[in-house]
Amino acid sequence: MQTLVIDTSYGSTVGMVGHDPIVETDSRTHVEKLQVDIATTVEQAGLKPENIDRIIVGIGPAPFTGLRAGIVAAKALAFVTGARLIGQNVLSSQVLVRNAEHDGRHHLTLAVNDARRKQLYFALLDGSGYEVGGSADEDHDANVENSCVKTLIDMDIDYPESIVNRVNEVLEQLRQSDTNVEYVVDVIGHGAAKYAQSWASLPEGGMVSDHALLDEGASGLERFAAFATSQQSLANPEPIEPLYLRRPDVSVPNPLKHVLNHAGAERTE
Repeated sequence: MQTLVIDTSYGSTVGMVGHDPIVETDSRTHVEKLQVDIATTVEQAGLKPENIDRIIVGIGPAPFTGLRAGIVAAKALAFVTGARLIGQNVLSSQVLVRNAEHDGRHHLTLAVNDARRKQLYFALLDGSGYEVGGSADEDHDANVENSCVKTLIDMDIDYPESIVNRVNEVLEQLRQSDTNVEYVVDVIGHGAAKYAQSWASLPEGGMVSDHALLDEGASGLERFAAFATSQQSLANPEPIEPLYLRRPDVSVPNPLKHVLNHAGAERTE
């Protein structure tokens, strides 16, 4: 099955599964290059648009303009080609980036994406059932199919210090339910390193990485697609709409005040 991945949650990543993706990191120009990158990706894979069977598009969470451009492009291409369209948030799949060391502790993943304005999009996930490493393997894929990802804090947007407080509250609840488990939190995703000082209040020993799954080239692309098409994901499909998680900056203005005895109030022309 020929699968195209399009994600504009942070810059842009466009690629056919099985091939190296085209990555644009300049947030000022990646939207302008999107259509060209899609055409180039398909051509380099030796395909034509009508050969695409499936399109997986990142739905955020991310800021407005770039995210919307990727989703609109994916929807348009799916409509023209008849390809199946699948949406995948970019936080849940971050459990596949976690350090694979077997250190006897229970690793949780605090998946993040830069939301700007000193905030982060985030979710706290338990993907401890995975054999996670830098590349996909059979055991890892089997665990994806067996639906091992558990959400401890749903996707949200907040300031790093507040995120830490919320994570520590969950950790305290987990410790009370099982005092024999030692938890550690790995902070993974774009923006993690920028706020590294904020993570000092989390349990020691967790990794802090600005690395996202789609930064891993062809391997990351394949694993992102596998995650999006796992039994867990397909059983709970996500609406293919942009996840902004932030209230819009604009609002409907209040009506003009009616001033008594003002000549303009009675004007009908």
